[in-house]
Amino acid sequence: MDADPQPMALEHDFSGSGRAKAQARHLVRSWLWLAWVDGLEASKRLFDLAAAAGAGAATSPVWLPMVLASMASGRQPIRRWSRIGRFGEPFDELRLQLPGGKAGELLAGAGVDRLPALMNVLRGDMSMVGPRPADPQELRPGDVVSRRRQDVRPGLFNAFWVRSRTNVDYDPEFDVDREYVETRSMKGDLGLLARSALTAFYGGKVVDTPDRITIRGIPVHNRTMAQAVEELVRQLDAPEPTRVCFVNADCVNLAARDAQYQQTLRTADYILADGIGMKLAGRLLGRPIRQNVNGTDLFPRLVDALKDTHHGIFLLGARPGVADSVREWIVARGAPDLVRGTRDGYFRAEEEDEVCRQIKASGADLLLVAFGAPRQDTWILRNQPRCGVKVAIGVGGLFDFFSGRIQRAPQWMREAGLEWTWRLAQEPGRMWKRYGIGNAVFLARVLSDRVRRDEGSSQQGRVRCEP
Repeated sequence: MDADPQPMALEHDFSGSGRAKAQARHLVRSWLWLAWVDGLEASKRLFDLAAAAGAGAATSPVWLPMVLASMASGRQPIRRWSRIGRFGEPFDELRLQLPGGKAGELLAGAGVDRLPALMNVLRGDMSMVGPRPADPQELRPGDVVSRRRQDVRPGLFNAFWVRSRTNVDYDPEFDVDREYVETRSMKGDLGLLARSALTAFYGGKVVDTPDRITIRGIPVHNRTMAQAVEELVRQLDAPEPTRVCFVNADCVNLAARDAQYQQTLRTADYILADGIGMKLAGRLLGRPIRQNVNGTDLFPRLVDALKDTHHGIFLLGARPGVADSVREWIVARGAPDLVRGTRDGYFRAEEEDEVCRQIKASGADLLLVAFGAPRQDTWILRNQPRCGVKVAIGVGGLFDFFSGRIQRAPQWMREAGLEWTWRLAQEPGRMWKRYGIGNAVFLARVLSDRVRRDEGSSQQGRVRCEP
């Protein structure tokens, strides 16, 4: 009796090209099923595979020689770090063993040690974008945020990493991770990867830096956003009044041309670094800025801190009606009694006494002055004692943003350190000189200081070495 030909037919179908076609059909059906169940996860996984493979190949001239050199010297080239992945599954994150000394610090600052984690992405332990891979000791049992961030794969890049490199990491990391999980999309992931590339040269997160630093002869109180808000609130109950200045790249340029304004800044009680230019200056001078404590991000946090307190604010400056619109914003924020008075900035010099009397009569202990630099800071220096306020702050264009007169840059631009380009696009006629020329002049001045400092150090070193 003839043998049944069916098994031979099946064997033939799964050999050679038939086997490859069957596997391809199975793979297509699997991805279609995944796309139907969770289209975003399927899209992300396909993207992760392509991106990790491409990035690994492109960076191989960097990491491969280091791996071979470590193996040749008998050292272990790869380190393993225990991490918690999606659904709470543990895995080992791979890190490159870097050389010691300054070279190792530079490589670590550039993120070279994380290149082996591309293998974690290929294996499915991680994604290109997602929350930071958490150490098991970091997780808080039973915490909703900890569980929420485990709904997705941890990422090689994440939003908090980007924000920390431009010093706008004001919110807790786990809250930023939760925000990512709840709003994630392929478009958002691609945007975050683009921002990661833009911010790579800004340097790593500031870990240890002095409380006070000097940039171009101007003393700066080096604070985080939380520290600045806490200290400003505390000064409202201090026995002596406090004069506060925000200093950005444009202020430094103005001070270089105006000796009176420079003296006004130098004698201020509290100076805060504002803007990505100050971040870059601090890095170039070896005096890192902890956070970009700009007034626009500080203001809502300060309002929240003053809710349900006995303190009051007076809003002075900007066009007619703008300060009143800011008052409405504060009321909508949940602080209806916080603003004690408002006045626009369009008054004559002979009306200055009347303005000071109005501020003092309001009972406010915090004065925000929006005249723009240098006028606002010199006005406060001259008039704060007559206004009867404990803390006076020059806030530039802050009122325009919170009144809605000028729209602020989107979050992604602020994270990438590009808010200045948004302002330039909004008001090119007024801002082109400040940003187009001013930024370059500011960095040239900072670099000049760096060169002089290095030359001075070199000269001292030679003197000490002489017999």
